[in-house]
Amino acid sequence: MRRFSILKTVMLSGVLALAGAAAHAADLSVGANIGNVPWEFQDESGKTVGFEVDLVTEIAKRLNKSVEFVNIPFNGLFSAVQSGRINMAVSSITITEKRLESVSFAQPYYDSDQSLTVMAASGIKDLKGMSGKVVGVDTGSTGDMWATNNTAKYSLGVIRRFEGLQPAMLDLAAGRIDGYISDIPALQYYVKDKPEIKVVERIPTGEKYSIMFNKGDPLAKQVNDVITTLKGEGFIAKLHETWFGAKAEDTTSTVKVADMPAAK
Repeated sequence: MRRFSILKTVMLSGVLALAGAAAHAADLSVGANIGNVPWEFQDESGKTVGFEVDLVTEIAKRLNKSVEFVNIPFNGLFSAVQSGRINMAVSSITITEKRLESVSFAQPYYDSDQSLTVMAASGIKDLKGMSGKVVGVDTGSTGDMWATNNTAKYSLGVIRRFEGLQPAMLDLAAGRIDGYISDIPALQYYVKDKPEIKVVERIPTGEKYSIMFNKGDPLAKQVNDVITTLKGEGFIAKLHETWFGAKAEDTTSTVKVADMPAAK
């Protein structure tokens, strides 16, 4: 009987512990590819920081909700949102017509392009110099799409796919890839104190970043309305100055209020 009593106590303690954990679970679970500077990454103390971290934290505050960030590889963010594992996702995610068929987005808050980054000592000056070379991209990203669609045009060699900027940069430095095609703001931020690495060409793609939700989730509209308020207050423009050291232009999505994107 005593053994049964002890077992019962242990089981009850486990149930109470699980209940306590559930009681303290965050209201909003946000998927992010941690390591995506300057959008979401860990600082020297291990704290998750970044432009989108600050933005989502403020949005949650305005909605009177708590928030937690879940580290998910970029390509896994889409299924995580659609399955309900997370409530929303960030990681400099570009709004595209294809993606709008299966997910929803709030209005954009950043305008971007792709870029080519190489080692300064490589002598590669532009995309023409990548003929026959190994190019790195992030799996499933718009950089991946661009490189795949333009392989013949620029005679690109092998396309090697990575789960984030850091492993790609390690392979670039080691000579395992010759160039890396990815979002220009992240690369400009990354190389600003690394003269051995150069962003040699901007690739115009007219991309716009936003927060991604499961298709038709009412949360998307709530977040969209908060973004409208934050733009009006200049909050997002201030984030731009904080993280990029430059004022956001009035004509960009960082400042201008926009409609929620919808599939055509």
